[in-house]
Amino acid sequence: MFGRRQNAAPDTFGTEVLGYLEPLYATAMRLTRNRADAEDLVQDTVVKALRFQSRFERGTNLRAWLYTILHNTWRNRVRDTAREAAAVRRALGVVFQAPAIDRRLTVRENLAVHGALYGLSGRPLAGAIALRLEQFGLADRHGDLAGTLSGGLLRRVEIAKALLHRPRLMLLDEPSTGLDPAARADLWEHLSALRDRDGVTVLFTTHLLEEAERADRVAILHEGKVVADGAPRALTAAIGGEVLVIRPLGGDPAALRAPIEAAAGVAARTLEGTLRLEAPDLHRLVPRIIEAAPGRIDSITLGRPTLFDVFAQATGRRFERAGEGG
Repeated sequence: MFGRRQNAAPDTFGTEVLGYLEPLYATAMRLTRNRADAEDLVQDTVVKALRFQSRFERGTNLRAWLYTILHNTWRNRVRDTAREAAAVRRALGVVFQAPAIDRRLTVRENLAVHGALYGLSGRPLAGAIALRLEQFGLADRHGDLAGTLSGGLLRRVEIAKALLHRPRLMLLDEPSTGLDPAARADLWEHLSALRDRDGVTVLFTTHLLEEAERADRVAILHEGKVVADGAPRALTAAIGGEVLVIRPLGGDPAALRAPIEAAAGVAARTLEGTLRLEAPDLHRLVPRIIEAAPGRIDSITLGRPTLFDVFAQATGRRFERAGEGG
């Protein structure tokens, strides 16, 4: 989840809610134009979100939850989403997982239709289209039918379209779905530029944790609940210095647990056919571990903690990587 960098939230029950509210802090600043008023608005939002949190049931989708948070954040203070729906829509840019582009129209026509829906016309619309076409490298493709573009270019058109009316908050649902590695890297360069150059808060969902590592703040959901929340570096630092993953011959990690723990002096966890140890300086123990189970280890992997390890520790499960099925 991209967002303006904020100080870490206190380690309280409210941290879960703050993980979703902090990206709106930049929006509150731009609306109130006063830090004290913005902080008061965010504090009031936390109280409201906590009050309604107990009503959320397992499986509540992110979109519905986010709408509730926005409604309780802006109601009577910034925007009432019921009475000022048009103003709220102007503050948001949305890119859905499924394409929302008319393939029978040209790139420019798609942008023009979207701009008209948001009340843009004449020179302001033409200027906005020219700006986004240039920013996203689409100027030389403006007359092409959208249906003739590659997946990566279509995604660029989607984002350019969502930014046409200059929203303060961008919501993206798994924006890299269906893109090849080169197009995916290109997409994240553009999203990073939106945050760093334009000051747009970008909130996205992804099933790829290597993408989540690009964010300023991450909330990991499992079975409808937030199981980890914070800056990626802080989350990985909380695990420990190194992670050692041992895959036994024969696929029975439980049989290796006792000798491995005795040799390493570190508690091991079983996870999908492997033993995992998390502690500083585990690299020094590798020879001792091999000697403790001669001929019984298929492979040993040593590395620094990543968000994959955060997810595994929080849920007891692996998380799929780019290119894996699922």
